[in-house]
Amino acid sequence: MSGTVAEEMQALLEKAFAPTSLEIINDSGQHAGHSGDDGSGESHFTIVIEAPDFADLTRLARQRAVIAALGDIVGQRVHAVAIKANAPAG
Repeated sequence: MSGTVAEEMQALLEKAFAPTSLEIINDSGQHAGHSGDDGSGESHFTIVIEAPDFADLTRLARQRAVIAALGDIVGQRVHAVAIKANAPAG
């Protein structure tokens, strides 16, 4: 897939969860020169996602589901991902 890592993550998460809300924030600039910074500008991200699929899952299960949907991106191509995964209110 061409494009940025963030675009690839967005496509994978949209396909896996059909989220009602999804924001992928590139935090790499805040980690320049730190451990895990590979100089690509795409090493650290925050994912804020809301999806009905998360309604009956614990916080840990939601995070694991997001990591699984991202395949080899986390740990192979991205050093760190912070995940805030919630079900829609109501």
